[in-house]
Amino acid sequence: MESLESSRFCSVALLLLISLLFSQLPSSLAQQQNEPNPTIRTMEDFSGYPIHEPGQFGSINLASSLSVDAQGLQKQIEELSSFSDAPSPSVTRVLYTDKDVSARRYVKNLMSLAGLSVREDAVGNIFGKWDGSEPNLPAVATGSHIDAIPYSGKYDGVVGVLGAIETINVLKRSGFKPKRSLEIILFTSEEPTRFGISCLGSRLLAGSKELAEALKTTVVDGQNVSFIEAARSAGYAEDEDLSNVFLKKGSYFAFIELHIEQGPILEDEGLDIGVVTAIAAPASLKVEFEGNGGHAGAVLMPYRNDAGLAAAELALAVEKHVLESESIDTVGTVGILELHPGAINSIPSKSHLEIDTRDIDEARRNTVIKKIQESANTIARKRKVKLTEFKIVNQDPPALSDKLVIKKMADASTELNLSHKMMISRAYHDSLFMARISPMGMIFIPCYKGYSHKPEEYSSPEDMANGVKVLSLTLAKLSLD
Repeated sequence: MESLESSRFCSVALLLLISLLFSQLPSSLAQQQNEPNPTIRTMEDFSGYPIHEPGQFGSINLASSLSVDAQGLQKQIEELSSFSDAPSPSVTRVLYTDKDVSARRYVKNLMSLAGLSVREDAVGNIFGKWDGSEPNLPAVATGSHIDAIPYSGKYDGVVGVLGAIETINVLKRSGFKPKRSLEIILFTSEEPTRFGISCLGSRLLAGSKELAEALKTTVVDGQNVSFIEAARSAGYAEDEDLSNVFLKKGSYFAFIELHIEQGPILEDEGLDIGVVTAIAAPASLKVEFEGNGGHAGAVLMPYRNDAGLAAAELALAVEKHVLESESIDTVGTVGILELHPGAINSIPSKSHLEIDTRDIDEARRNTVIKKIQESANTIARKRKVKLTEFKIVNQDPPALSDKLVIKKMADASTELNLSHKMMISRAYHDSLFMARISPMGMIFIPCYKGYSHKPEEYSSPEDMANGVKVLSLTLAKLSLD
């Protein structure tokens, strides 16, 4: 037994001596080969543990050491989906409801278990930070949202929050130590479900004074509950001055959002990762017509002023003007069309439309909006109804991903041997507004048939693990810059 121990001791001593001798050689040789030191590799194989000092990984070495608990991540997604006001497999999780508050508590607990320091702001944006070795430097941030429109799926936004927490765990398991702090953000109300305002939390972080004032004074939900009242019911907005939520430009070194694609391209082309280069410029409109109404049998066709037909004609005009742009990047949707009084035997006296139009080219999108407004006026005159409202609710500019961030995401995908392509995001994301604070980028992963905002929404554990690895390596690269 003693001879065996003696032999083992001699072997270790010999390895240490060889390592010392190799360390005196010029490092350029190893760099020329772009491979790990063979002596270090032998010592790691012998001991079963990495020899690298924490934080001293080359990106190739770090890429090989990333281990994702994909099944654990899937389990957390299932658990979070149980905080829902709709039966499984649907998810309904609306801002400041009891289910939303419970889901927030669940995520904050996961952040704490990951060793993050957790804080919240006045509207419920949640931050979990891993302090770096130089905490005074602007941090690198990541995150997304967990609110869900009625009867939607489990993955939209959630992958970017729970996947970010798993990213921190992955980096800690690898032995990595960040220089810049890493911070996860759970954004409040990315979906417009309750108050009709999308990306509410990130808009405020980006410093929207108009929104802060409106939330304090005029914004109410469909039940006439004010934003401040709803926020306070969930434990937020003790101080009505929401400007303390604002972040200064440069607060973060970079922001990266991991998200399901919400479209079919990656799955159709058999690709692992989408590197997002731009987010399309969205705009939303509210339109109302008012006619005379009347009995469906008694009022003859030549004498009608039908607000319903005016709305139907405008819906077709939206499609016409979008197609006239001759760009595949221009899209338009009439997502809401309501008729009053809504009886089968009554001519509609009022109609209400809500229109969404988007494009990566802001000027082209604005041309579509102008044409829609011209058509609304023309239709009102022709049908002898009143155009009582044409309101541009929001008209946001597009956001471009930062070139350095794009390169880091693409390099990370390559080092991980994952196929990728450059893509445009045509869906709204909190990243659109984070781009006003810091350099921004997005990582897309495939989702089944491109489904989203419906119960069939799905991304496989393997695809989520790939996304987490790319996010991990990208955050690590940026943290060390």
